[in-house]
Amino acid sequence: MNIKKNGNPFGAHRVLEPKGVLPQPALRIDNCMDYIYDNEILVDVQTLNIDSASFTQIKEAANRDEARIKAAILKIVGEKGKMQNPVTGSGGMFIGRVAAIGPKLEGKIDLKVGDKIASLVSLSLTPLKIEKILGIKKGTEQINVKAKAVLFASGIYAKLPKDLPETLALAILDVAGAPAQVAKLVKPGHTVVIIGAAGKSGVLCAYEAKRRTGVTGSVIGVEYATDAVKKISEFGFCDTAIKADATNAMECYEKICAVTDGKLADIVINCVNVQNTEMGSILMCKNEGTVYFFSMATSFTKAALGAEGVGKDINMIIGNGYTKGHADITINILRESPMIRKIYEKIYA
Repeated sequence: MNIKKNGNPFGAHRVLEPKGVLPQPALRIDNCMDYIYDNEILVDVQTLNIDSASFTQIKEAANRDEARIKAAILKIVGEKGKMQNPVTGSGGMFIGRVAAIGPKLEGKIDLKVGDKIASLVSLSLTPLKIEKILGIKKGTEQINVKAKAVLFASGIYAKLPKDLPETLALAILDVAGAPAQVAKLVKPGHTVVIIGAAGKSGVLCAYEAKRRTGVTGSVIGVEYATDAVKKISEFGFCDTAIKADATNAMECYEKICAVTDGKLADIVINCVNVQNTEMGSILMCKNEGTVYFFSMATSFTKAALGAEGVGKDINMIIGNGYTKGHADITINILRESPMIRKIYEKIYA
């Protein structure tokens, strides 16, 4: 393995276009795997977990045809050197085995060659070279590949837990930031709305919110489809399940008013992967409450100007996929809750 010197800790040395930016906003990055820089980690990748908003967009654009989905992903990575959907701007994460560690990192990190890890930084900034797409796991955003990727010195990762199937760990770590942020935001007595409460991240948020609100609080789950609303009730993490279209702001407002006697929610967590749900989230939140947009389909412009337009003085948080201890918090949910584990194993294990 050839080693290049003086790699930037944030990966700026891999940026091809435009110069002066970091890898995430870059149009193209260097994904050559014939060498690594002295502060990089080279990983043999086995599975990609594409971001939900990104995968949904690619799937719909490809008319759900698997060959076209594969071709779209290969085209993006071939042009950009990373898996960053040009429509949604989002990426995903991977699992793989450490193939090489740059000399500047040796002895300074808790990894050795051969360790199995999950990346906890977005594929939208990760140098990636796909040799072959082996298949797409039905009903998920997981894609089995023969590929290589690079983690920068600033990149975060998690060693795969030995007590969980790898694909299960990948699925839950992909959304680890959401329940960890809920743990920070939700307090006893809060009324919490989870939009997309039956989904991949929503069910984890509902579980964590229920634990944090206590007996004096309330968790309200919102879903669009009838079968998803039924799942909210079956899972048992929400006190109330509402059928509503999150893109229909007035419907959301009227239904949340009905179940809260007009008091609205202290915290609204948006976990859906479709566009135009900003105003529904905002209108369900009480003044001086908080809306947490975990969805990568969120428009900052629509959220900011929309809240201003309806005179809402609320805190709005853009979903940072990282918060301290998020991997441990989320993995522990899987270990603590037989129901959560059953839900995830049915789809991913």
